[in-house]
Amino acid sequence: QVQLVESGGGLVQAGGALRLTCAASGRTFSSYFMGWFRPAPGKEREFVAAISWSGGTTYYADSVKGRFTISRDKAKNTLYLQMNSLKPEDTAVYHCAAGRGVTQAYNYNYWGQGTQVTVSS
Repeated sequence: QVQLVESGGGLVQAGGALRLTCAASGRTFSSYFMGWFRPAPGKEREFVAAISWSGGTTYYADSVKGRFTISRDKAKNTLYLQMNSLKPEDTAVYHCAAGRGVTQAYNYNYWGQGTQVTVSS
């Protein structure tokens, strides 16, 4: 049974930083992408960032490019999202996901429960 558990969310002032962690278990992810998504107006899940688990190729939404960094520790089966220069519009519940797709939520089979990020102005 695949399990994805996020942590690291919290309350931070605009301009601050947070690092989200997603602990993955239950299968090998070598042929998968892992990503971060958040809700957005008109969308159930908006793509934030993704990484190829095996090769480490990264992908970012334009809204977070240059501010967020996605990475993974294959030995620990853990996914990270380093978020710098946070803005109030980054406030959301951030979900970790694993699957075959890159930017489309429907291509991800497994989802975590999410961790709340709140950025105050």
